[in-house]
Amino acid sequence: MVQELDPVDVVTVGAGWTGGIVAKELAQADYDVVSLERGGERATEDFFTVHDELGYALRYKLMQDLSKETITFRNSVDEVALPMRRYGAFLPGSGEGGAGVHWNGQTWRFLPYDFEIRSRTVDEYGEEKIPENMQLQDWGISYEELEPYYDTFEYTAGIAGEAGNVEGETQDGGNPYEGPRGRDYPLPPMVETPVLGRFKEAAAALGYEPFQAPSANLTESYTNPDGVQQGQCEYCGYCERFGCEWGAKASPITTVLPAARETGNFELRTHADVVDLLYDEDEGEVSGVRYVDRKTDEVYEQPAEVVALTAYVLNNVRLLLLSGIGEPYDPETGEGVVGKNYCYQNFAASARGFFDDENWNLYMGAGALGASFDDLNGDNFDHADLDFLHGGNVACNQTGDRPIANNPVPEGTPSWGSEFKARSVEYYHSSVAVACQGAVLPFRENYLDLDPTYTDQYGRPLLRMTFDWREQDRNLVEHVGPQLEEVVREMGADTVDATTTLEGSFDIVPYQSTHNTGGAIMGADPEASVVNDYLQCWEADNLFVPGASAFAHNSGYNPTGTVGALAFRAAEGIEEYLEDPRPLASA
Repeated sequence: MVQELDPVDVVTVGAGWTGGIVAKELAQADYDVVSLERGGERATEDFFTVHDELGYALRYKLMQDLSKETITFRNSVDEVALPMRRYGAFLPGSGEGGAGVHWNGQTWRFLPYDFEIRSRTVDEYGEEKIPENMQLQDWGISYEELEPYYDTFEYTAGIAGEAGNVEGETQDGGNPYEGPRGRDYPLPPMVETPVLGRFKEAAAALGYEPFQAPSANLTESYTNPDGVQQGQCEYCGYCERFGCEWGAKASPITTVLPAARETGNFELRTHADVVDLLYDEDEGEVSGVRYVDRKTDEVYEQPAEVVALTAYVLNNVRLLLLSGIGEPYDPETGEGVVGKNYCYQNFAASARGFFDDENWNLYMGAGALGASFDDLNGDNFDHADLDFLHGGNVACNQTGDRPIANNPVPEGTPSWGSEFKARSVEYYHSSVAVACQGAVLPFRENYLDLDPTYTDQYGRPLLRMTFDWREQDRNLVEHVGPQLEEVVREMGADTVDATTTLEGSFDIVPYQSTHNTGGAIMGADPEASVVNDYLQCWEADNLFVPGASAFAHNSGYNPTGTVGALAFRAAEGIEEYLEDPRPLASA
């Protein structure tokens, strides 16, 4: 039996960064907001004295339960997709705060080039520069339009960094390639450790322009514009896959969700698994959502004036497909939009140096403690004679070498036994990696749809992922990889192991990155996108779908800064819609 609840103004499906931002903004505007989160409750106090690497980093305590729901995967349409039974390439979170609890804190703005990538590529190099089957398209919004929302997210979260471009003026010490920002970061950058200093010296000697990376690991105690207080990072090294016991890593549970609760207009329901959006195609709107209470198995319908689909990328796309909203993408014809332009992240280009006579305290660190350079990112270098587009951010990160999983040894060392143990100890404090976070651009054959065979605990089709590396990805690695090796040698490493080629097909088994994007992309054309530049669904005026599912491609950065900016943009659109229901015009 389905129980219908009293209607509310706004319901969000998920309570991570996007859901939390939307909830806070609308609750502060005096609208009644309910957030439905299928995982459990979380608070900073839950993480006191739990530096449990085995439990959190290797047994995934904060992640989605794959026995209840997973995805199926294949490399091409000619293969049969199989379920991902164990965690591998990426780690979707679950519970209050979502992946915003266990993230590292690396917080970037995408380049102005990213938002107009097709137009700028054609203007600079001509239409023929875009490879066949690459579905490159502009986002329907410019960096200049999105900049105020980036600023709001950074000041809400308390981002630490050093500006490289304030109102068009280049600033010493920052990233000279970043888009113009209205003001500096709210907090100063993280410390420059000895190894990061060595990286920056080497990069500069080779002609690059390095800088301290922006970070959501707070460098000072901070009170944000909502009056929410956060602590100062202790550089303990337990960020990635962990919650922060100091409240010093910005997350939804330390920022936007407390601010939403403070209004009295917000309710968070945990263990609430949304299984369907209540969609009326004839009316062109959703009337609410249907969800299952995981504790009691009771089914509820929550009516709402506006639904914000704010779950993880893959869940957003799956709910649209299950609810029949929008035309599913067909790779054979290139028609349809839901599931189109799925992209991942390319971390193949890397170099690791082993130093025989150097020792650093590498167990100390933070999730976003690092130094970077952007000379090889975006279109910051000439691609005229190159056989790929875009590039990636190059970084040396000191995230904290935890003892179980962080034991790199030079190539040729046995993977177990006494020699492995001895060399692990020898290089525990003297092994340094430099890596490129490569952009992944959309191709016709990389997409998301519903699996015809496998179902979840409720009998609904699982989401099927079809993805493989393309020549674009391989050529990017071959160009960048040797330059990373050169940087590590300049740092003085005695032994260097470098990856300068990307061979074989994409393998979903080893962990790589949780940076999945696309599938419900934004744009100016309803025939080529799912949502407009307010993240409002073309097929349902009162449905908004912010998050990385809206990315028309994946850039050479972590996605969270752009996810946050788009969420604030969507919240503004939702408030405008509630005041005057209609399709929203571009800014």
